[in-house]
Amino acid sequence: MDQYATDVLSEPLSAGPQWLALRDGVPDVWTRYTDLIIERGSGSWLETVDGERYLDYTSGIGVVSTGHAHPRVAAAIAAQASKLIHGQQNIVYHQPGLLLHQRLPRYFPGRAEATLFLSNSGAEAVEAAVKLAKLATRRPAVIAFRGGFHGRTHGTMAFTSSGVKYRGHYEPLLGGVHFAPYPYPLRYGSAEAALRATLDGVEELFATLIYPDDVAAFLVEPVLGEGGYVVPPDGFLPALREIADRHGILLIADEVQSGFGRTGRFFASEWTDAVPDVVVMAKGIASGMPLSGIMAARSLMDKFTPGAHGGTYGGNAVACAAALATLDVIEDEGLVANAERQGARLLAGLRAAAADHAHVAEVRGRGLMIAVELADPATLAPRPDLAKAILHEAFDRKLLLLTCGTYGNVVRVIPPLVTTDEEVDLAVEVIGQALASV
Repeated sequence: MDQYATDVLSEPLSAGPQWLALRDGVPDVWTRYTDLIIERGSGSWLETVDGERYLDYTSGIGVVSTGHAHPRVAAAIAAQASKLIHGQQNIVYHQPGLLLHQRLPRYFPGRAEATLFLSNSGAEAVEAAVKLAKLATRRPAVIAFRGGFHGRTHGTMAFTSSGVKYRGHYEPLLGGVHFAPYPYPLRYGSAEAALRATLDGVEELFATLIYPDDVAAFLVEPVLGEGGYVVPPDGFLPALREIADRHGILLIADEVQSGFGRTGRFFASEWTDAVPDVVVMAKGIASGMPLSGIMAARSLMDKFTPGAHGGTYGGNAVACAAALATLDVIEDEGLVANAERQGARLLAGLRAAAADHAHVAEVRGRGLMIAVELADPATLAPRPDLAKAILHEAFDRKLLLLTCGTYGNVVRVIPPLVTTDEEVDLAVEVIGQALASV
């Protein structure tokens, strides 16, 4: 198996705009899915400079949950930009930031009282969460989970194990990081076996590599993202919460990809009654503006004494205005409920479309976080070639999809939360045709 067979196609999908020579100014480190040059977007659709329309079921890797250029979000951005673009947090307050600090903590899982720290990207937010955990507990170590993705900065690479390309050739990385298996029901044969393997793996770490009273935090995705859109058994987070409480370990939920309604709950951890100590947010928080953050109880957040953490652009005024408008749209348009309803429709449709295809090992997901895993039926050996081919076939039919998984053998379907019945049915039809062609 090619260890580099991940989520990037060997040749970008292209609609052939006449001025692609301009690509030469973009460094090759940005490996690409397509060569499309986009003029505008609206809702679930993108339009190229040549006037071609594509159904975008990538959502900018889960960022534009309210759809492309939602009118209310765009208006909020324009209005704020005409008044104040940036007011640095150490120097001034601004109205959008104050309102967001008041409003967003109301969504903390379990509705426990919480407070908010804002930054720019998911990786920055993960680093903030780990720094807070180490400072609060005065412990040096973190336990993460195999297949997890938490960022590409030098710190967050150490917590990431979804693919070697994210951390290969950068060793040595941050020390004190240990990994337990993520409960992957398909790979372990059942939800019960997967959960048992994970809990046994944690206990093995305690017995062989790290005392539990040296562990500051568990860092976990409630639904595995880049590692394959794996939905863990429902008992996973509650069991992790119990272990954390028993040993004085903090539980950090990385909701960068699964938050803001993506799974049919505002945060994916709300599918259980296990309340995390820290929630990490980004992507869907501001409908495409660069913003991220962490939430935690004030008693915990106050461990960050003045100057212990910060950043120049965190809580940017325009990004905060976009986040407030995003919350308005999510609430007023019922997008969390729509994600659950459309997710069920999409899941049922894709399972029916895949029923006669032996190389579809599983169709799984929660809300609008859907995966189609391709593998050999007898051995479950990953088939990234089939996943790549499905993306090509879907692209030819003007549907944009992504892959994920350690070997790139999982097709992930990430519609905007505003997607409609007709769009879901169209996507199911196209993916069904792609499966038949492959």
